[in-house]
Amino acid sequence: MAHTTNTTSLRQALRREAPSTLGLLTDEQDFAAMRRYRSFTFDDHPTYLRAAERLLRTLAAGGTHTTVTLFDPEDYAAYCAETGLDPDTRASRTRYTAEAAARGARVPYTGQPIHELVRLLVKTAVRHATREYAALLLDDAGQCADCGEDIGRAAFDQASRAVLRILDQAGPGAHQLVCSVPAADEHLLAVLRTDRTAPQPARLDSAEGTEFLTVLAAGIARATPGGLVLRTSSPDAPDRLHGWRLDHGRLVPLSEAEVFNAYCTDADTGEPLPPEPGVEYRAGFDLAPDDGRPTHH
Repeated sequence: MAHTTNTTSLRQALRREAPSTLGLLTDEQDFAAMRRYRSFTFDDHPTYLRAAERLLRTLAAGGTHTTVTLFDPEDYAAYCAETGLDPDTRASRTRYTAEAAARGARVPYTGQPIHELVRLLVKTAVRHATREYAALLLDDAGQCADCGEDIGRAAFDQASRAVLRILDQAGPGAHQLVCSVPAADEHLLAVLRTDRTAPQPARLDSAEGTEFLTVLAAGIARATPGGLVLRTSSPDAPDRLHGWRLDHGRLVPLSEAEVFNAYCTDADTGEPLPPEPGVEYRAGFDLAPDDGRPTHH
């Protein structure tokens, strides 16, 4: 009897040491797609989300670290077909969840309400997909026919130099860079925020920095049109807006009038918009030749 009690206690102790991963269906459409499986027993999405939140709270209260990943029914069906798993089992769903978390977007549960967790997970998944697609575009760029240089690597290095140059010229302040690059299958958008309140060089070695540089590099490597804008905020001073356009793999500064028009024109209707209060519209900085144009021929 004592041996059985000791074994049970050890098993419970080990269970408390094991982290947990939850695959979450974030919207009604994905939830409805999973209801075709008999072993998926939830009836409606709101009830499902409330149950997920209760589970997350219970795990957190017991000291278990929980990671949440996006459960994609379409990707799940393809995964089961590829691996030969029966999709209508809990075992298959948990195996998919573990692998999806390892290779895809995931966020830790830190006690936030379920609607905030869903919003964060979707945002993270979009950023992850953007980074993956931009990286694929870079990989597909190949080598320069004239010099043999890896175009993707050269474009990434060029993007790094250009962004560091822009941030250096922008000076101290809270900076937000937005890069927009059209692609064949989707419109790539990346945001980089950095605070240079201290007199030190800007750093781009964060996940957000890598994502931003990858998107910009994809536009450079493929010589597609696109744009980059910078917003700088400083205490007791108007926000400053600068802009550049991608032109055949080069970052070309916009004039003050072009920056004003870009921000003060409705993108859908073309109608003028009033200027934003407390904002100065300025030309983009001139970049050094090796920052603004491709290094490959």
